Amino acid sequence: MKKIIPVEEGDYYLTPEGYRCFTEQYHLKRGYCCESGCRHCPYGFNPSTTLKSTKKKIMPATLSFQDQIKEGIPKVLPQPKPYDTSINHAPKRKAILSSEEQKLALKNALRYFDSSDHKALISEFKNELDTYGRIYMYRLRPDYKMYARPIEEYPAKSKQAAAIMLMIQNNLDDAVAQHPHELITYGGNGGVFSNWAQYRLTMKYLSEMTDEQTLVMYSGHPMGLFPSHKEAPRVVVTNGMMIPNYSKPDDWEKFNALGVTQYGQMTAGSYMYIGPQGIVHGTTITVLNGFRKIKKSPKGHLFVTSGLGGMSGAQPKAGNIAGCITVCAEVNPKITQVRLDQGWIDEKITDLNALVARVKKAKAEEETISIAYLGNIVDVWEKFDKENIHIDLGSDQTSLHNPWAGGYYPVDMTFEESNNMMANKPRLFKEKVQETLRRHAAAINKHTAKGTYFFDYGNAFLLEASRAGADIMAENGIDFKYPSYVQDIMGPMCFDYGFGPFRWVCASGQPEDLAITDAIACEVLEAIKKESPQEIQQQMDDNIQWIKGAQENNLVVGSQARILYADAEGRMKIANAFNNAIAKGDIGTVVLGRDHHDVSGTDSPYRETSNIYDGSRFTADMAIHNVIGDSFRGATWVSIHNGGGVGWGEVINGGFGMVLDGSKEASKRLKSMLFWDVNNGIARRSWARNQGAEFAIKRAMDIEPNLKVTLPNKVDDDLLNSL
Repeated sequence: MKKIIPVEEGDYYLTPEGYRCFTEQYHLKRGYCCESGCRHCPYGFNPSTTLKSTKKKIMPATLSFQDQIKEGIPKVLPQPKPYDTSINHAPKRKAILSSEEQKLALKNALRYFDSSDHKALISEFKNELDTYGRIYMYRLRPDYKMYARPIEEYPAKSKQAAAIMLMIQNNLDDAVAQHPHELITYGGNGGVFSNWAQYRLTMKYLSEMTDEQTLVMYSGHPMGLFPSHKEAPRVVVTNGMMIPNYSKPDDWEKFNALGVTQYGQMTAGSYMYIGPQGIVHGTTITVLNGFRKIKKSPKGHLFVTSGLGGMSGAQPKAGNIAGCITVCAEVNPKITQVRLDQGWIDEKITDLNALVARVKKAKAEEETISIAYLGNIVDVWEKFDKENIHIDLGSDQTSLHNPWAGGYYPVDMTFEESNNMMANKPRLFKEKVQETLRRHAAAINKHTAKGTYFFDYGNAFLLEASRAGADIMAENGIDFKYPSYVQDIMGPMCFDYGFGPFRWVCASGQPEDLAITDAIACEVLEAIKKESPQEIQQQMDDNIQWIKGAQENNLVVGSQARILYADAEGRMKIANAFNNAIAKGDIGTVVLGRDHHDVSGTDSPYRETSNIYDGSRFTADMAIHNVIGDSFRGATWVSIHNGGGVGWGEVINGGFGMVLDGSKEASKRLKSMLFWDVNNGIARRSWARNQGAEFAIKRAMDIEPNLKVTLPNKVDDDLLNSL
């Protein structure tokens, strides 16, 4: 008889032939393992033949989803996975590491694994580094489907931790993420993690976490669980927090390739991205107010822009909601088809002449329609100029914060040619991009001379065009010819008054819960509007109209989530109403958050703080204070990032997540934190002498007697001019 060895979960034994025999689910049911081999293994290994002939390790039986989460990095390596060509993948990053730095990158990657696995992995990781410019550890990508499961399905000791797992998986859902297998959510390089080992280890820690521990995240790397207390954040996230002199684009390429930092974008690395809906509302407000600015109805008028990625993909849907004709160019055929399949665009056109004919028809019939042009936006601007098609509103939302690595593509080249040049001839690729930027700006200038209203969409278009030598500078040689949309629209109309992209996720995963929260939010806003001052009546009307149409506009991609522009009063009252509904059992757990693109979360001189004119727009005190303040006022998790929609080294942005569970403690936390989260930014904007912010902070002080803010004294311009 064979010797029977008693087993315990997680143990393994070496057979006489030297092969590992793991005690996973199949064997545990029987409680034994054969010393000379697993004749009972479901994979059919026979001790007399298979073990000696196959020269393969015995693989464990399939684990449940919960067990895979708790397992973390597997004790036995999963089989290598084939490269899935059906998925939209990140472009190859340029080779930037020296030979010694490549060795360091490999050492850094291998430290996640037992030394016995290093020999099997080192060549594989070296191949990934050579082929893709990064070590993603594709082998460790889980077999289970990636999506936001109902919160009860996550193995967790803390409901707050389970909510964070839900949000992480939503950010990596194939339907949500831009490059899911590279763990990039949006913006070309906005990562949740740098590799799959980080993902697995983070999820394991979250499954073990109690409400008296905090998980510390260093740019995608889970440093570990540390003792804290129930009122502390469960997770604290930093991304890309570089020493200031090391925030140039090539610094990101280098240190990301080494595996020591990452670009968290804004809501990707803070686990709060909710798909294109996250920016649809703000884009809708921007388009509506853009037409108001030029005193035109959207009906029958044309908005031209580009980009159909994670954030920019919201543009055509927003155009439809606003009621205009939208033409959005995109060079990536896969993402264009995704947006068409999701219903975010109405039609796809690949021929410029056909596009011209379709736009003329839409104008003549005053249609509301969104058209994707599969091709380069420069061709559209130039063709519409030649055909004398009037563009009413124009912008651009390609990822120009990332111009040399897939964020913007040269004209007169195919998508494949561009990707090849990007990886293999980066200097030439940069030259081609800058040539295209000059042509792009020149074509825009021709249209604005005919009356087009063009605005920068905060994607670094004007910044990179200026660096390329394009004709986009104002006569003073300091400012740009065209305003940022924050300068002209969102800043003075929304941010100064405290209105920004508040959002929530129904952790039950039930559409019925989302419908109830929509109704609650609408009821709260309508009650607030009755007592609101005239200065914010337009903002209230726009938001009530938005939430009433949210269901019919089919905005959900991934989790059951909603976004709504609201001020501090609206956020607190809506959140408190949610918490009461949870307490009564009307809905399940709700996760609160916001876009970092908000009143006080982000310091960005070319976008969020571009309408700060006291000289402080290049400082980052507001964003840092925002996250510090949120962390001790009740946030479930907080994050602070270098880099965002306008580029690495160009912005500091912070965010939060908060779990509502129906408790009195949650009610107390939400009131304290949400009040600070908004009014921190209003106070800063007021000190910069922004008129709307001065009104808003005085109103806040009237409401809350414990708020006392330093107000600016005005200086007579005639006194200054007399010097």
